[in-house]
Amino acid sequence: MNTMKYYSFGNYAFIETPHKSLIAKSLLRDRDITISTQVINEVCVNLIKKARFPEEKIRNLIESFYNKYNVIKINREIILKASEIRRHHLFSFWDSFILAGALLGDCDILYSEDMQDDFVMEKTRIVNPFKK
Repeated sequence: MNTMKYYSFGNYAFIETPHKSLIAKSLLRDRDITISTQVINEVCVNLIKKARFPEEKIRNLIESFYNKYNVIKINREIILKASEIRRHHLFSFWDSFILAGALLGDCDILYSEDMQDDFVMEKTRIVNPFKK
């Protein structure tokens, strides 16, 4: 069985941060990655604000995400699943969307540094790839 992975910490692959950039870039080499439109938006906002990426580079990055990875669009099903997650667990509004996308994208692993490491919901396990 292939392990589907959901990636939610894109900034480190583009803004150099010791240790985290190496890990983020190595994980992005995997072609079996799913991301959501929310994650793409968050990456773009941070790259514009923190790294002053020009719009042309942002557009190229967006095209690259869509060409390389499975992209899940935020839709009614994800919004309702996120609401269910918030009702039963202590996830933030935005993190619940990311987890809902991973669940509905049939992902086994959700890579995130912002959520509870090793938390399992249904068949998706949250992994902090930066945890030492």
